[in-house]
Amino acid sequence: MSAAVAVGIDAGSTTCKAVAVDAGGAIIARRLAAADPRIEAQTERMLAELAAEVGAGLPVGATGYGRKRVRAARTLTEITCHARGAYAHMRGAGLLIDMGGQDTKVIRIGPAGDVVDFAMNDKCAAGTGRFLEVILGRLHVPLAEVAERVARAESAVPVSSTCTVFAESEVISLVAEGQPLEGIVKGLHQSLASRVGALARAGAIDVDVFMSGGVALNAAMVAALQEAMGRPVKVLPDPQLVGALGAALSVRPA
Repeated sequence: MSAAVAVGIDAGSTTCKAVAVDAGGAIIARRLAAADPRIEAQTERMLAELAAEVGAGLPVGATGYGRKRVRAARTLTEITCHARGAYAHMRGAGLLIDMGGQDTKVIRIGPAGDVVDFAMNDKCAAGTGRFLEVILGRLHVPLAEVAERVARAESAVPVSSTCTVFAESEVISLVAEGQPLEGIVKGLHQSLASRVGALARAGAIDVDVFMSGGVALNAAMVAALQEAMGRPVKVLPDPQLVGALGAALSVRPA
């Protein structure tokens, strides 16, 4: 294994991710776990585990919701880190859609890896992964079954509410009316894809579209977003680690 030169940690609202990279920017060690409210303790454990695996004394970059609580780390903005991590895979201009638990980021990345423009949906959970998490949980549909359920749907049952709380009530009413569960699940994905697609569409005119974040692991969501945007959406490798990778690359010695 190549020697590690830097560590990046992305202390997100739903998951905490940490990676170590070598001189070429490749990930050689990783950690991923559900976010703990005790962010300081969790990140210290992760960094200690990585140090035991790849060596101590490496520069650490921190991003994400809890970045300011990562001790002895250089704090970095999420936009910067996600753009840098994505560019390491894209190697060219593109539009990144990062769908996490707390917010959705749309970042237009230039041919040299620079951030040209960005937009965020961070005021309401309805445009984030939390929207699906809450309502799928209420329907007792695990993530592992989502793609299969959507594939079985004869048609989507529209979900019109744009607020997670109201959408949850609307979905419960649809179930009580006897609407098919598969159609409701498909409608949920289309509803979220419509909002995210509207946020992203203006920046995707002449570049490829990429996706990162935990929601990128949901194939039904990727398909719904492709349909909403009318173009392919490519999922980046290790989509949950893009922010942590960008943080590590940002502090990697020149």
